[in-house]
Amino acid sequence: MKTRDKIIFAALELFNEKGERNITTNHIAAHIDISPGNLYYHFRNKQEIVREIFDGYLAELLERFPPVETGEDSLVILKRYLDSVFNLMWKYRFFYANLPEILQRDPILHERYLDVQEKLQKNLQGIFRSFIELNLIEIPEEDIKPVITSMHLVVSAWLGYQSAMTPETEVTETVIHQGMLQMLSVLKPYTTELGRQQVMTLEEGIKAYNSGDVV
Repeated sequence: MKTRDKIIFAALELFNEKGERNITTNHIAAHIDISPGNLYYHFRNKQEIVREIFDGYLAELLERFPPVETGEDSLVILKRYLDSVFNLMWKYRFFYANLPEILQRDPILHERYLDVQEKLQKNLQGIFRSFIELNLIEIPEEDIKPVITSMHLVVSAWLGYQSAMTPETEVTETVIHQGMLQMLSVLKPYTTELGRQQVMTLEEGIKAYNSGDVV
C-alpha cells in the first residue's frame, strides 16, 4: 500500500475510533510509523486528509444507490439498499457523528456535499418510483421527496441524536442498526402488503443480528 493510502486508511480508523476533533496529523503519522514531514509531503494539513476521505464517501454514496435494475427480486433490492446504508454509516461513522461541524468549517467540502446530495436525491426518487412499480409502496408523487428527506434526516442525524440523548454512547454496529430500524419506520406506513412483509423480514434480520441470533 502506498504511503498516501496508508495515511488515509489510518486517519479514517483513528477518526472513527477517537473522533476527528481529537486526532492530529502527528497522531496519524505515529499510527503508521512515519515522520510528520513524510505525512506533510502528501497532505499539507489535516483538513486535506478529511477532504480526501470525504470525497471517497461521496463517491460511495452515488455508487451504492444506483437506479433499480429490472428483473431483480424486490427483497434483494431492499436488502441491498439497507446494507448500503449500514456500510456507509459504519465505515464513515465519524462524519455522521459530527457532520454539521465538519461541513461548517470547510466551505469547499460543504459545496461538494450539497452537489452530491442533489444527484443522490434524484437517484432516490427514481428508486422510490421503482418501488411503486414493484408494488412495494403506495405513495402520492408529491409525497416522495418529503419522505426521502425524512429518511435521509434520520440517517444523517442519528448518531448526533444518540450522543445528545446519551452523552457516553459508543458508536457500535447495534447503534447504527437502531438507526436503520428508525429509518424503516418512516417508510413502513407507505408499504403495500407485500412491502410490509418484506420490511418486517428485514427488521427481524436486523434485530436477530443485534441479539446474536444470526446463523
